[in-house]
Amino acid sequence: MSETKILASYVVNGKLGDIPGEVLREARRSLVNFMGCAVGGARDEAVDAALQAFRPFSGAPTANVLGRDERLDPLHASLMNGISSHVYDYDDTTPKNYCHPTSPIASALFAYASVNPVRGRDFMEAFVYGFEASSRVANCVYPTHYDLGWHITGTAGVFGAAAAIGKLMRLTEPQMIWALGLAGTQAAGVREMFGSMGKAFHPGRAAQNGYGAALLARAGFTSGTRILEGPRGFPAVTTAAKFNLANVTKGLGTEFDLLVNTYKPYPCGIVIHPTIDGAVQLREQHGFAPADIVAARLRVAPLVLDLCNQQGITQGLQGKFSVYHGAAIGLVRGKAGVQEYTDAAVNDPDIKRVREATTATADPAVTEDQAGVEVELRDGRRVSLFVEQSLGNINKPLSDRQLDAKFRDQAVVNLAADDVERLIGLCWTIEDLADVNEVVQAAVPAGARVASARA
Repeated sequence: MSETKILASYVVNGKLGDIPGEVLREARRSLVNFMGCAVGGARDEAVDAALQAFRPFSGAPTANVLGRDERLDPLHASLMNGISSHVYDYDDTTPKNYCHPTSPIASALFAYASVNPVRGRDFMEAFVYGFEASSRVANCVYPTHYDLGWHITGTAGVFGAAAAIGKLMRLTEPQMIWALGLAGTQAAGVREMFGSMGKAFHPGRAAQNGYGAALLARAGFTSGTRILEGPRGFPAVTTAAKFNLANVTKGLGTEFDLLVNTYKPYPCGIVIHPTIDGAVQLREQHGFAPADIVAARLRVAPLVLDLCNQQGITQGLQGKFSVYHGAAIGLVRGKAGVQEYTDAAVNDPDIKRVREATTATADPAVTEDQAGVEVELRDGRRVSLFVEQSLGNINKPLSDRQLDAKFRDQAVVNLAADDVERLIGLCWTIEDLADVNEVVQAAVPAGARVASARA
């Protein structure tokens, strides 16, 4: 049996009762994290620009856009949800393949639930199987695919969105094979977009295209049936034939990648997090002022300088992929929140000076969850610290309460405090809901709810 057929059969025939409790718990955490990011990023200028560009071309405005007053057709709502949930680079990451898995899948699912009745149990079932489909495709092509410059969130995420929406649509196995094929032929996203709005476009388009793939398959629009194992299929074409098909089916049904998902404490590239941890801790331990800092020296994993080596930056989005900026904000401000990645923060004189006085060396002995930080001070001292494991990564995960706090910090910008608390509660109990549209309505501004409620 082909890998495509095996994966399609797994998604079509999988049941909520087959999913272990610990996996369902992590699915809830993933959705809580996603919703905070989506609502928090909904008013970003990238979402404004995308709405301005595409709203005139939307179909009937039946679907809510999370965190916004506007309504669009479900495909365009999926796109906007994907952009808003990723624009701050604050969404989840699976370090084993560096995919941001939830954004493409949940963005499509919540758009679907905005226009179709969906029980919480069915929503959760579709999310888990979509997540696993996406992650297994990512595992199949990582690391070569990523090293060649593909953004795996967009390219693997479209498979997950198609699988999840197809699951809710109750596609047959042949239809699911078509949906996966149609998803794969639309897979896109390149890493050259990192540090621009174009990066957030990737999960948005993956959500939109995955949703569209499922719609096409349901309508009888066929695709090639060997998107994974075919000689000109997705893995072969996007990895120069350096991939491992066994990773698609290994442990299928018994091993779940949701258990190795992680949630960011800082809105930037995850490989910068150890450096930020080290910089913040040094500032707390030694109490130096920005003017005291002569230079900072970093020792990081080689992947850090491949992903996050941006220098001479002037924009907040660029800062998310600059390990030098991560060090500077940790040393100067002692924190790394959304406000540390604005244009104003990037151009702050103290941060700019320290950033330009920071150097980084790639050390193969340092893992991607570690960093060494040394600071030279004007009084001649050199203080240093080595971070063994960074906050938020697989070995030091954020707690449920930390996820709630992260949610509040983002969502309170767009929703009233009481509404934020209600939305958090709904996300934690989504399986119990008779209709997931209750979550969608809680995630839009109060003035839009009556008008946007589904008839």
